Amino acid sequence: MIRAMQASDIPRVAEIHVFGWRCAYRGIVPDQHLFNTMLVSKRMERWAEILQRKDTECSNWGCENYVYDDGIIKGILTIGPCRDEDKPNAYELGGIYVDPCMQGQGIGTILAQHCEKIAAQGGYKELCLWTFEKNTAARGFYEKLGYVHDSKTQIVEPYNAVGVRYIKRI
Repeated sequence: MIRAMQASDIPRVAEIHVFGWRCAYRGIVPDQHLFNTMLVSKRMERWAEILQRKDTECSNWGCENYVYDDGIIKGILTIGPCRDEDKPNAYELGGIYVDPCMQGQGIGTILAQHCEKIAAQGGYKELCLWTFEKNTAARGFYEKLGYVHDSKTQIVEPYNAVGVRYIKRI
């Protein structure tokens, strides 16, 4: 069900990414960005760039990109070594997005578990992730999976929103 993202997945992945952002971040990220800047066509271009990069190059969207596909791509996962300077030996869950129409089916949990498996195979003992402070649904989801807010915060530009970091030992 989980497999590496392929170029042919880009239209569906971009759709999930955009609509995931619109549903999850409305009221956190300005509507101007969500509805006028964040467009499926632009995300398709960005995902194409990401998939064309070398495996050793990481972006803020992770080093490895996966899809949950059971005949329909329902979710996406981006992961890679942690980008935080104070966590050089941690692995990062860069993002989980599940199609808003497909949420509540355990797909996000399966994707998070895949991240844990890949991290453990790489010898990592700690995971980290960032989410918006006001994204209470995501925070509750990650806390249910055993992640703990480690009190580290940052301002996420250009949205002027607070990001909070979560950590999990594996």
